[in-house]
Amino acid sequence: MPKSALKVVTSLTQEPPSVHSVRKDAQESASEINDDGEPPSSCPLSLVSTKNQPVNNAYQFRKRFYPLANQRDWNDWHWQLANRITDVETLAKMIHLSAAEEEALQRGGNHLPFAITPYYASLIDPNDPSDPIRLCVVPTANELYIDPSEEQDPLSEEHDEAVPGLIHRYPDRVLFLATSFCSTYCRYCTRSRMVSESCTKGTAHIQMGIEYIKAHPEIRDVLISGGDPLTMTDDALENILRQVRAIPHVEFIRIGTKVPTVLPQRITPKLTKMLRRYHPLFISIHAAHPKEFTKEAVAACARLADAGIPLGSQTVLLKGVNDNVDTMRKLMHTLLMARVRPYYLYQCDPVQGTSHFRTPVDKGVEIIAHLRGYTSGYAVPTYVIDAPGGGGK
Repeated sequence: MPKSALKVVTSLTQEPPSVHSVRKDAQESASEINDDGEPPSSCPLSLVSTKNQPVNNAYQFRKRFYPLANQRDWNDWHWQLANRITDVETLAKMIHLSAAEEEALQRGGNHLPFAITPYYASLIDPNDPSDPIRLCVVPTANELYIDPSEEQDPLSEEHDEAVPGLIHRYPDRVLFLATSFCSTYCRYCTRSRMVSESCTKGTAHIQMGIEYIKAHPEIRDVLISGGDPLTMTDDALENILRQVRAIPHVEFIRIGTKVPTVLPQRITPKLTKMLRRYHPLFISIHAAHPKEFTKEAVAACARLADAGIPLGSQTVLLKGVNDNVDTMRKLMHTLLMARVRPYYLYQCDPVQGTSHFRTPVDKGVEIIAHLRGYTSGYAVPTYVIDAPGGGGK
């Protein structure tokens, strides 16, 4: 792994950096980190204020729960994936489980699988069940209730599946589900039905999607998603990008991912060097809360932006996480500071077990009304409702 991919900063005690310092830090080598994994004292971690930061910073978290891992391990995305928290016993050592969380983990079984990267787990406040990061990834008893309006596939993606893993709903664009694997499972995921499937799709599956796109000249826009395509190896992802880019009628390619906020170690110089070969390429980053934008996440975004990749954000409106004007405004401003253009604010889809996350539509309208005209136009996303039954946005 290139040395520049190993840099990580873990101090939570200093003032937020400027945009220029973030960009510089994203390009520096890992030689500034000593063998014990101590970061240089002059490097702060986050763009958000320390009062919203987790109780344990990443360095303390690693030393306590992964004492045999050094900083090089921690900043290796393969290590992060290999050490995901996926069992109750490990999670219970890291956070004080609430009664609602214990009930979900005891009764949910295989119906409520969860997975959290060690990095993302280090952002969780272990003592606060209402911590926004925690709400997004730790199951609660609320998920055991299935509202009659909820479905496994609320957007009827499978109905519009032209070939396995390729959704053709809109005339000129397709959704290419290249993998069913995510590094971290969001509790409100529209495709939660897929998370227990295999890591990547087989070669035959990928080729069927490629051949379909070749055979339909009306397709000018290909969105590669999943799961999370940035959890694939460089070679596997490039195999798809290379073939799609070679199709004359495909004008541009998009990638949907949450990796920069849950697994920023994955955004290596090697990856960005590969990605920049396939312009015009756009990346949409799933962002839920300003607390996600640590120094590592901002540096990951900087690497992508410096590779000439336009970055947009997709945020799901979630009760208790970001359903107020102050939090949403701060998130949008934080995104812009990280060189990510706010793109969509989604109404939470009626996925089974997610009713506790959904807000009234009026709440989304209220938030947009208090953004438009009250802050920069670039900071105002489009509020979107994905109509059930495949009705589209």
